[in-house]
Amino acid sequence: MPEEVIPIEVSFGVNAGKVWQALNKLGAATVLMMRNETKLSTDEVHGGLGWLAREGKIAQVKEGKLTKFKLVE
Repeated sequence: MPEEVIPIEVSFGVNAGKVWQALNKLGAATVLMMRNETKLSTDEVHGGLGWLAREGKIAQVKEGKLTKFKLVE
């Protein structure tokens, strides 16, 4: 069976949408919180965060030793 090739823009874009929905629901959230909400892997969450960061749609928030991300308005 031939290998299925999915353009990276498609997979990262879909994951970014899932991460955006999780942040919209949760507010500021850690990667673990987003993993639990979206059922994505850590790498997939990071890819989605990178996409959203590049578009200027998220901010990073430090709470003690925790790093959280939130949507910007």
